[in-house]
Amino acid sequence: MTESLPDDVADVLAAVLNTDNPVHAALRRQVPHLSVRARCTCGCGTAYFELDTSEVEAASTGPGTVVAAEAQLVTEAGECPGEVLVFTQGGYLSWLEVCSWSDDIEVTLAAARPWLQPRS
Repeated sequence: MTESLPDDVADVLAAVLNTDNPVHAALRRQVPHLSVRARCTCGCGTAYFELDTSEVEAASTGPGTVVAAEAQLVTEAGECPGEVLVFTQGGYLSWLEVCSWSDDIEVTLAAARPWLQPRS
């Protein structure tokens, strides 16, 4: 089902879900079964996921809602206008949030890809 994901979402998930991290590796295995249920209407790129949990195992993120991955957005000029957060619920990918900290730089998921600096 990966072909159902928009390119901007697929690219950012690939960038922030580190293959060396066991939790991220488990979440990456969910991506082929993921689709976008809804997008934020402001244009930021935030995406809410649909996932058939019968097709994949839960990652060991713990119960409830957890920020499973995050990356700061750092421009070529060294400015940090926001971040991208990947949320899980009960160990399953739930949504990808684009957060803006600046009114001076437009922060969108499409623009975020070259600026991502994943946190360990």
